[in-house]
Amino acid sequence: MAESDESHLIRERRAKVEQLRAAGVEPYPWSFPGRRATAEVVAACGGRTPGDESSPPEFTVAGRIRAIRSHGGTAFVDLDDLSGPLQLILRRNDLGDTLYDRSLAVLDPGDLVGARGGAIVSKRGEPSLLVGQVALLAKAIAPPPEKFHGLKDAETRLRQRYVDLLASDATRQRFVARSVLTREVRRFLEDRKFLEVETPTLIPTASGASAQPFVTHSNYLDAPLQLRIALELPLKRLLVGGLERVYEIGRCFRNEDLDATHAPEFTMLELYWAYADYTDMRELAEQLYSHLAQRAHALWPDLPGVAAAAEAFRPPFATVDFVRELERRSGISNLLDLDRAALARLAREAGATLPPDAGAGRFLDKLFEHFVEPTLVRPTFVLDHPVATTPLAKRHRSLPGRVERFEFFYRGLELGNAYTELNDPVEQEQRFVEQARGAGASEEAYAYDADFVEALRYGMPPAAGFGLGIDRLVMALLGVDSIKDVILFPQVRERA
Repeated sequence: MAESDESHLIRERRAKVEQLRAAGVEPYPWSFPGRRATAEVVAACGGRTPGDESSPPEFTVAGRIRAIRSHGGTAFVDLDDLSGPLQLILRRNDLGDTLYDRSLAVLDPGDLVGARGGAIVSKRGEPSLLVGQVALLAKAIAPPPEKFHGLKDAETRLRQRYVDLLASDATRQRFVARSVLTREVRRFLEDRKFLEVETPTLIPTASGASAQPFVTHSNYLDAPLQLRIALELPLKRLLVGGLERVYEIGRCFRNEDLDATHAPEFTMLELYWAYADYTDMRELAEQLYSHLAQRAHALWPDLPGVAAAAEAFRPPFATVDFVRELERRSGISNLLDLDRAALARLAREAGATLPPDAGAGRFLDKLFEHFVEPTLVRPTFVLDHPVATTPLAKRHRSLPGRVERFEFFYRGLELGNAYTELNDPVEQEQRFVEQARGAGASEEAYAYDADFVEALRYGMPPAAGFGLGIDRLVMALLGVDSIKDVILFPQVRERA
């Protein structure tokens, strides 16, 4: 639509607001009590004979107008609320000349309206509400995008998510699904006696992952603070304090690039389980993923991505060994015997762009990312990573040079990460120092958290921890390719 045309429509709609107020009608009333979902009206129409208007059940509904079609003394209004569409039938003989004419004169697609009437099936067999009363609830000054056929411009969809939501049934359904799946995660964990907690977002030292934090300053404390990059270390402090099964679903922040699978602000689930190890956690994770996939399919059986995930996420999941699989895919021999310089050379040959003083663990990660991750299409646990990759995990009880860790992959995307947690304070302090020393000045390292080491000195029970990104989980279960399409308000660059 040309800008001049849009301005003309906006002027027309503003004029309608003034006309209503001049007539003593408020175009933005305070409330509309008694409304019920349009889906209830549709359900009530089941079994009714088309064209039968005798003794219809009464309903009050409210929603957004999709389209208006007028035929002489009858108008058909397509209404939509979160539960679905409904046809309203307005007739001059039922409403009277004044209300009927005013309704057609002032209502436009995009307006929010309320209506009261009887549930019937039209002569053409469509569930409908035969309207006896109609009221404007909010006049839409801006016309809807492309007659509700959806936003074609991807950038506008992200910048104005509210318009994307009102224009696209699929977008609304996707974010309803995200909310429902997050609630299912909570139910799953609470059924297993995990306690939901909240930990700080602003902290003195952001650690628990290899990432650059956002930095701010507290005026009151006159101290630098950082936005957390992970939930791990505060939750493990709670294990020290005797809370034996804890989890948190919360926002994390990493000052890094935006792409199809990364966002600087994202939602994490992390849970910690005292007296368990990574084998116990792998069983729990497999149950969780399978439960969520089957639940999504039960709720949204017609979505192709959901059906594919439900079929794929059937236990038992595949398992591969980190070192053996990387050696097999890359042709590299004796991987754990290679020094940092050799790993750096191999990573550069594979296209990695890390600085030359990066730590050995980062080069190993890049090699695995290049040679193995694209092959992990079906749900797969990757087990027993080299020590250099993971400073917070416990050393493997039987494999030298390894830690007890798994990552979970589906369609080449990492969805989860778990350890048998390191609880030796001396070794933890040493690992922090060694990892920071090996990382180099330009490398993102796990920040040394002195208070966490102090907490470990009071004794943390043997434990396993598990983290997954809620955004990526929703991507996997719904078959979505970009993380921006499962975040309501993703970060985007400023317009030029």
